[in-house]
Amino acid sequence: MVIFPIIIVLSFVLFVYYWVAISRSKDKLTQHYFHAKSRICLGIFVLVFGINQYLYYETRLSLFIGIVFVILGGMQLIRGIKETKHYRNEWRRLYPKEN
Repeated sequence: MVIFPIIIVLSFVLFVYYWVAISRSKDKLTQHYFHAKSRICLGIFVLVFGINQYLYYETRLSLFIGIVFVILGGMQLIRGIKETKHYRNEWRRLYPKEN
């Protein structure tokens, strides 16, 4: 089960990357877009972390904690996907020549 730690580390690194990109960007639309992308990475991190914890410990307590993490991570992931689609469409609407 080496795939889960790889996904956890990769999603956390991407989360930090997008979080730094937010602070470096001056455009508000770009900041919102990067924030949505970082929300997707955070959702994947929390979701996979919850699954990994249950598979590692396999106790009833880790099941309940894992369910909470999966729900919270799924909510972050879904909201991030919706925000990413919205801000991508706004970017295309405001800057049609750069597509």
